[in-house]
Amino acid sequence: MTLLSGYFLPTEREPPADAEAISHKLMVRAGLIRQVGSGLWSWLPAGWRTHQRIVQIIREEMDAIGGQELLMPVLQPADPWKRTGRYEIDELFKLRDRRDAELVLALTHEEIVTGHVAAAVRSYRDLPLILYHFQIKERDEPRPRAGVLRTREFMMKDAYTFDRDAEGLDAQYQLHVGAYDRICDRLGIEWYRVEGDVGMMGGTGAHEYMAPCPAGENDVALAPGYAANVEVASAVAQPVALPAALSAPELVQTPNATTIEALVNQLGVPAGATLKAFPVVVESDGEMRLVVVRGDHRVNEIKLQNALGQPFRAARADEIERRLGPPGYIGPVGAQLPVLLDEAVAANGSGSYVAGANEPEAHLRGVQPGRDFRYETVDVREVVAGDTVNGAALRIEPAIEIGNIFKLGTRYSEPLNATYLDEHGQTQLVYMGSYGFGPARAAAAAVEQFADEHGISWPRAIAPFDVELVGLGKPGTEERAFADRLYDELRQTGLQILYDERDAGPGEKFADAELLGCPLRLTVGRRTLGSGEIEVQVRRGRESRAVSIRSAAQAVAELWPDLP
Repeated sequence: MTLLSGYFLPTEREPPADAEAISHKLMVRAGLIRQVGSGLWSWLPAGWRTHQRIVQIIREEMDAIGGQELLMPVLQPADPWKRTGRYEIDELFKLRDRRDAELVLALTHEEIVTGHVAAAVRSYRDLPLILYHFQIKERDEPRPRAGVLRTREFMMKDAYTFDRDAEGLDAQYQLHVGAYDRICDRLGIEWYRVEGDVGMMGGTGAHEYMAPCPAGENDVALAPGYAANVEVASAVAQPVALPAALSAPELVQTPNATTIEALVNQLGVPAGATLKAFPVVVESDGEMRLVVVRGDHRVNEIKLQNALGQPFRAARADEIERRLGPPGYIGPVGAQLPVLLDEAVAANGSGSYVAGANEPEAHLRGVQPGRDFRYETVDVREVVAGDTVNGAALRIEPAIEIGNIFKLGTRYSEPLNATYLDEHGQTQLVYMGSYGFGPARAAAAAVEQFADEHGISWPRAIAPFDVELVGLGKPGTEERAFADRLYDELRQTGLQILYDERDAGPGEKFADAELLGCPLRLTVGRRTLGSGEIEVQVRRGRESRAVSIRSAAQAVAELWPDLP
């Protein structure tokens, strides 16, 4: 029985002072979560019910594609992480035990699950495999924020596939695409599947599942038939009118023009007709490269790292001065460095650009790539709204990342020696995929997408309770006795019922019910018995209906499947 008088649901009238995201405010106010420390949250009973309903949907879809559930520890030896090269990740918690052994608190489980498979799989007959678990993850997050959206500890479902070859991995990947699509549909949230960056996971490809909302920390680039995280999105840049070509670059004095804004004000050219130079140093060999984009564009550092194939850092002022010229006045003409030119510059047609002259207080006008400097074409700019994909305009909107899937290939099987013998007795590396989903983020996304000024409005599949029954009668009254009977009848329908039989006023009960956001609210009071009807409110849209007291439980059960 779930009677609100004995249920731990500490609601609050005011949100936390530091809360900005709607989900942060409402999940605290509704008594679903409580903060323990920076980035550390407890899930209280009602919140945990929602979390676990999400978990169950995920579990059902993973089992449906042949997944086998297991459980791996959070505390792990450091050695496998060193072997894969991930021990130096800044967000990885590192510690030592009393014997001075190096350990980590896992933020994902590729190393451990690969070790298990490496120890057990011998033949191609042992593959394919899908292994998954729900487990706590620890992340030394530098800036925890937005309640449960960015935390230092969280639960995640991570699954891992093991196959004989790339073709098998592709098939497993598509199985997970289907499963994740169904999970998101069943959760009742709005979502996109977008192209993503492999990041610290490594591998050969990735997609992310995004729930659009203003509180999201990711930006998604969208056009008909196209969806990608802005981190990796590509599009055709909006054209810009270029100044006429000159026979050769012409030096022009530009005092104090160290920014694009100052430069265009002085010369009267569009920002897109200037070239912005970004010197970087490749970490592996210490060599400098000069990255060049249009003045109205920004370098996308993730795309740049992918283009370089290795990490880099921005060049220091003294390095720039020594190799090129005064910072603020550098450019590709005459630079004794490899030049990486963004394709939006290379594809912009005839005309010329303004670029730094590599000397104080001066720029060059009439610069033409190819004629005046050699370059390698790369795609390293960040797309902007209005760019086009297949002729359609791109729009960009914020979103919460709730899941991700990766083609890892042999990224982990090679350093951890996960191999098998093929049909010909030859040793082959296992091909892997990794598939994560965050129940907490999915819950927060649902709050963000459907809340109104009164509180949360849960999708019916993940609400902490299906129905909240609000009884307005005092103990011993006829209306209270009827509400008690109705509670029993509603429970017999199989719906999850929260019964508010507290000794509290109607205003407090209604406010708490709308704050918690169960999909249906039934109100039973003195007028109910007099009218012969029960007021039913559909939380989404706050639409009120009336059902007969004689068949109320059955009417609610019939109404339930049609709710959002």
